[in-house]
Amino acid sequence: MSSSVAEPDAPDLVCQIDNVQGMVDALSAVRWKRNQDAVVELSEHGLVLVVEDTGCLQAKVYLKRELFVRYDYSAHGRPRFGLSLGLFVDCLNTFSVPGQSSTLEIQYPGPDMQLLLRSVDTLGACIYAEIRTRIPETISWDYNFEPAGSTPLSFTVKSAALKEAIDDLEWPGSSIQITLQPDPPCVTFRSEGHGDLQIDFMYHANPDLLNAFQCDHQVAYKYKYKFLRATTSNLPGSVIKDNRGSKLTIGRGGILKVQHLVSVARMSNPQAHIVSAGYQQPSRIAYIEFFLKPEEDADT
Repeated sequence: MSSSVAEPDAPDLVCQIDNVQGMVDALSAVRWKRNQDAVVELSEHGLVLVVEDTGCLQAKVYLKRELFVRYDYSAHGRPRFGLSLGLFVDCLNTFSVPGQSSTLEIQYPGPDMQLLLRSVDTLGACIYAEIRTRIPETISWDYNFEPAGSTPLSFTVKSAALKEAIDDLEWPGSSIQITLQPDPPCVTFRSEGHGDLQIDFMYHANPDLLNAFQCDHQVAYKYKYKFLRATTSNLPGSVIKDNRGSKLTIGRGGILKVQHLVSVARMSNPQAHIVSAGYQQPSRIAYIEFFLKPEEDADT
C-alpha cells in the first residue's frame, strides 16, 4: 500500500519483507568479489540494486514491491544512494535466522541519511542496524540492450548445467566464445588456453537441458572468462536445487544478457521450497540480470 500524501518528515520508503533469506540469496548472486559498491534506486514499483565492474560487467537485482508485505513509498522522483554491497548482505544475514520466520523492516533515509534495518517480529529481542550511505557515483556505462535483429538470439538452459559448464571452461586469463547456430540448433561454449575445451548444448538432443532456443543466423562472440563466471559463481543453492532455468540473450553489438530468477517466497510455507520457477507466483520472484560487453567482435 502506498502513501498518497506524504508527511513533511516522512521517510522516502518504509517496507517490510517476510523472507530475509530470499533477499540475501538475490543480492549474493551479484556479489562476485569481496569489496563491491552498489547503487540502490527507489521507486513506487520497488527497489533496484546495481553493481558493475570496470565498465564491462553490470548486474541488476529487481525487488518488486509485490515481494514486500508492506511498501510505503512517499518520495518524489526516484531517490538513489550508494552503499557497500558486502556490508548490506552481511547485515541482512544477521536478520535471517535458520528455522525461524522473521520480518525485516527497511527504512530510508534515517536522520543522517542512513539505511535503517529493524526486526519486527523476532521473539525476545529486537535486532537493529544502520548502514551508512553515500552519494552514488554515476553508472559508468549504459548497456542500452537492444535485440540483434527481428528474431531474438536467445536460449534458456538449466541453471545448474550453465554453472557447471562455465566452471569447467576455466583457463587462467582466458576468454570464452559463445556460438549460436540455427542448423542444427546448438549453443557452443569454447575456451582456449593450454588446450581447447568445447561444450555443446544441442537443442533437439536434450530439450530438458536446453529448453528454449531462438536463432535465425549463426553468431559468435568472445567474453572474458572472469566476467562470464561472475554471472553464475554465486547462484544461490535454491536455484540449483529447484533446477531453475537461466536465459541468455545476445543483443546488438554482442552484449550478452544473462537472466536468473530467485524465489523470495515466505519459507514458512512448506511448499515454497519445492515449487519450480515455472510455477512460482511471479510476485514472489526476484529478477536478476547481468550485462556483459564482448571482448572483441568475432561475429561470424
